[in-house]
Amino acid sequence: MARYTGPKLKLSRRVGAPIADSPKHTSKRALTFPGMHGYRGRRLRDYGVRMNEKQKLKYHYSVLEKQFRRYLEHAGSMPGNTGDMLLQLMERRLDNVIRRAGLSRTIWGARQMVAHGHVFLNGRKTDRPSAQVHVGDVISLKPKAQKLAKEAMESLAGFEVPGWIELNPSELTIKILAVPATDQIPFDVNTNLIIEFYR
Repeated sequence: MARYTGPKLKLSRRVGAPIADSPKHTSKRALTFPGMHGYRGRRLRDYGVRMNEKQKLKYHYSVLEKQFRRYLEHAGSMPGNTGDMLLQLMERRLDNVIRRAGLSRTIWGARQMVAHGHVFLNGRKTDRPSAQVHVGDVISLKPKAQKLAKEAMESLAGFEVPGWIELNPSELTIKILAVPATDQIPFDVNTNLIIEFYR
C-alpha cells in the first residue's frame, strides 16, 4: 500500500502547520520550511495554496488521495455545506475518535490500535480505522490496549475531550453523543480552498 512511512515531522514542515497535537509538531522550529534557513525560495501560486490546504487535511487524518476523493464525493452528495460535511465525515472516523478522546497521542497510534484489533465498536471487534461512528455508538478497548491508553492519557495532561464525545476514564469507553460541529474541530483548515482545488 502507498502509505507514507517516513518521518511525520517532515509532513508538518512541508505544509507549514502542525498535523499532530504533540509538542514536536507544534514547536516553532517544526513549522519552519525545510532547509538551512527555512527559506522556501518561491511564493506559492493559487494552485499551490489550494493544494497545500488539501494536503494539510489529508495528513491530519492520515488518509490517501483516493480515499480523500471518496470522502469529498460523499460530502458533496449530502445535504448542507460540502466543506462542513467533509470535516464531519473525517472527524467521525474511528481512529480519529480515539485520538480526540485522548486514548492515543497521535492519529498514527490510534490507527495502529484499531488495525491490530484492540478496539470494539458496539461490542464487536473492528479493525477498520476508517469505520464511521454514529450517535449512540460505544467504543471500548481490549485489556491489552488499556495500558497503552492510560499511558497516553497521562502524557496528555490537560487534554480536553470535545463535547460531542463522552469519555469514561475508569472503564476507558467512549460514547458518541452528537455529530461534531465545525467549531468543535480543533484543526484550522479552509475547506473552500480544498473544494476549489478539485473543480
